[in-house]
Amino acid sequence: MAEAGGKRRIEIIPVLDLMGGTVVRGIGGDRARYRPIETPLSPSPDPLAVLSGLLNLAPFETVYIADLDAIMDGRPQASVLVALLEAFPNVTFWVDAGFRNAQGIDRLRSRVLGAEGKGAADRRGAFVPVLGSETLDDARTVQEARRDGEVVLSLDFGAEGYRGPEAVLQDPAIWPKSLIVMTLAKVGARGGPDLERVEAIVSKAQNQRIIAAGGVRNEDDLRALEAAGTHGVLIASALHAGAIAFD
Repeated sequence: MAEAGGKRRIEIIPVLDLMGGTVVRGIGGDRARYRPIETPLSPSPDPLAVLSGLLNLAPFETVYIADLDAIMDGRPQASVLVALLEAFPNVTFWVDAGFRNAQGIDRLRSRVLGAEGKGAADRRGAFVPVLGSETLDDARTVQEARRDGEVVLSLDFGAEGYRGPEAVLQDPAIWPKSLIVMTLAKVGARGGPDLERVEAIVSKAQNQRIIAAGGVRNEDDLRALEAAGTHGVLIASALHAGAIAFD
């Protein structure tokens, strides 16, 4: 998402963390502490209301959804996803629903797009699965999912380091065209992005589009990430705090 005059080239992708049918505020990856969001952009934590508020800031083309019920307990919030796709037909949703394998992607895609009836085929491109490394069974899942359409890979890092099959981290040849570098400890912590980790992944990438996630506080952080070779960034807290300017 660029500002008028081309001042900013890095794309901003808003984040909706969904838990129990509401949007919650992420805090350092400690999901037990997540609570319904309170934001000046919306009168409630209802996902449709929150996204409407975010879209009033700028006409974001892509929105990232972390379905925490699915990630933690294997219970996707399919009805919420259906409502979002129906209400915002011009948005592409990147959905991390704790996918373990390609079959899990197919099941949720069928539940979400199948509920939209005969228009489901036309909306397939608006539902883009995010393969979070922390829940993947193995590297083969990435390869299988890529053969079936567009996917995004998220390399997930906790305080202890990388989470997921080692082969996924070590083999850039299997990475899809869009790659998230997710530092969970930075999420909602307002401590700045993990530039060192982003730069390390950028150096390994093979023409992938690198998306940073976690810790962005302000415009200075966006400039630092852009200088590090990042193409986009997932943001929640800084948007709700009004710390990012839009013309």
